[in-house]
Amino acid sequence: MPRSWWTIKKQLLGISVLGFILLMPLATIAADLAAIKQRGNLIVGVKDNLRPLGFVGTDGQLQGFEIDIARRLAQELLGRPDAIVLQPVLNQDRLNTVLEGNVDLAIARMTLTPARSRIVDFSIPYYTDGTVLVTRDPKLRFAQDAASQGTIAVLNDSKTIEIIRYRFPKATLLGVNSYQAAKDALDQGQAIAFAADASVLTGWVQEFSEYRLLSPMLSFEPLAIVLPKGMQYEPLQQRINELIKQWQAEGWLRQRAAYWGLP
Repeated sequence: MPRSWWTIKKQLLGISVLGFILLMPLATIAADLAAIKQRGNLIVGVKDNLRPLGFVGTDGQLQGFEIDIARRLAQELLGRPDAIVLQPVLNQDRLNTVLEGNVDLAIARMTLTPARSRIVDFSIPYYTDGTVLVTRDPKLRFAQDAASQGTIAVLNDSKTIEIIRYRFPKATLLGVNSYQAAKDALDQGQAIAFAADASVLTGWVQEFSEYRLLSPMLSFEPLAIVLPKGMQYEPLQQRINELIKQWQAEGWLRQRAAYWGLP
């Protein structure tokens, strides 16, 4: 039976509406470099509870190594270090906050990995993090000493377990569920050392002076700035990469890392 004009009209209208929806921009979309300059500020996802990368100081203000990078970036892009909105993000939200366009970019202890690079873009690395051991035992000098002389605490289900087993196959490991549980294990003599990320354990050592880090670093993980994917964001990514190279050449990144006690 031939279709009525009304049926055809409804189908054509549906196709037109669908096409309009597909062409509409997303309601929340991160700004590209031109839009950031026009707006006059940079919105950055950061950590606010991870000393010394990003944390709230005694004055109630955000500070840390990654906060320094964010403010320097605002200075270079917009001419003022305070032309910035620092948006604290949880670990599980670091990627989504960029994907959903809630921030322009994130500087929040994000490791550059092939899996993540499939859904977001990264700058070149600004710091190399990695696994280290922390201890309160004054007799230990190196990481291998801890592996041969006692038990090493590790966070359950963490990538650190694989790293320690690869570097020290004969080491005895104790799984714990939190950093506090790891500290309790060390304080109570259940473990001689704790393995975790250097950037995190640096803050631990700064807070608890009886602890110290053991060399060498056991793995190397590049930290980089997270940006949305898309051709419109490439000028921003290129400019950030240029600035990171400049800061490396000047020694500024190394100086700021040393200032915050990072290895």
